[in-house]
Amino acid sequence: MKIAHSIDEVRKAVREARKEGKRIGFVPTMGFLHDGHISLVSISRENADFHVMSIFVNRLQFNDVYDFNTYPKDLERDLDVAEKGGVDLVFIPDDSEMYKNNLTTVDVEMLTDNLCGAHRPGHFRGVFTVVSKLFNIVQPDVAVFGQKDIQQAVSLEKMVADLNFPIRMIIAPIKRESDGLAMSSRNKHLSPEQRTDALVLNRSLKKCGELLNSGVTESVKIVSEMRKVIEEGSPDSIDYISVVDYDTLKDAEFAGDRSVIAVAAFWGTTRLIDNMIAVREGNSYKCK
Repeated sequence: MKIAHSIDEVRKAVREARKEGKRIGFVPTMGFLHDGHISLVSISRENADFHVMSIFVNRLQFNDVYDFNTYPKDLERDLDVAEKGGVDLVFIPDDSEMYKNNLTTVDVEMLTDNLCGAHRPGHFRGVFTVVSKLFNIVQPDVAVFGQKDIQQAVSLEKMVADLNFPIRMIIAPIKRESDGLAMSSRNKHLSPEQRTDALVLNRSLKKCGELLNSGVTESVKIVSEMRKVIEEGSPDSIDYISVVDYDTLKDAEFAGDRSVIAVAAFWGTTRLIDNMIAVREGNSYKCK
């Protein structure tokens, strides 16, 4: 596995891979890798031949200085996990390599007005800017993102289409712990009690699936029942419980043919998100 710290090193390695006729797969991360990240690499390996991972904690997407300063890091472990996962090239830039007197940012309108975008001002502008830069640096054929960050993934799909990036976007299913908690680097900050309490997020989504398949599609009723489940875990606060249209990410009065049910809540200072995509198939819903 190669390690690159500069843009020139990445471009050279990618050029060499392309000369060998290899398709380039790309998984951007902020490090502190877990099995969820490696599941994205596995999907890259199914669709490409040379696999690039970036590890960069992007300051621009943090609207909370405390969150940025406490974001978990373990580069030595990350490199070991990446190599065992089949990554060919890891790009580890620093701020000065990624942002040299930059005056340009990238944004996607409408899709970021709701959900996390409503609670984290500036976050998605930072995400879109860094991902655009990484796409131009790596120039992948395939890029893999996780469903857990569903607003990010859907918005990036739109960005790729609008800006004509010649990249195939793949949104991979959420990878969960054995007890159902969505894998996240931030889970490290949870106390054992908080971690147990946080399982209500996944349970609330399962409750939603049960409601949908019993004929309940009215969002107000779904949100009310999900809130009851989440409150059993005594979160310090709930940012949102929302039923939105997949294509617009706007609140929907009823679950439609393809809806996203998304939740976000705090336990202590740790903010956790989870979601489910519900697709209508005849008189029932397939929930994933």
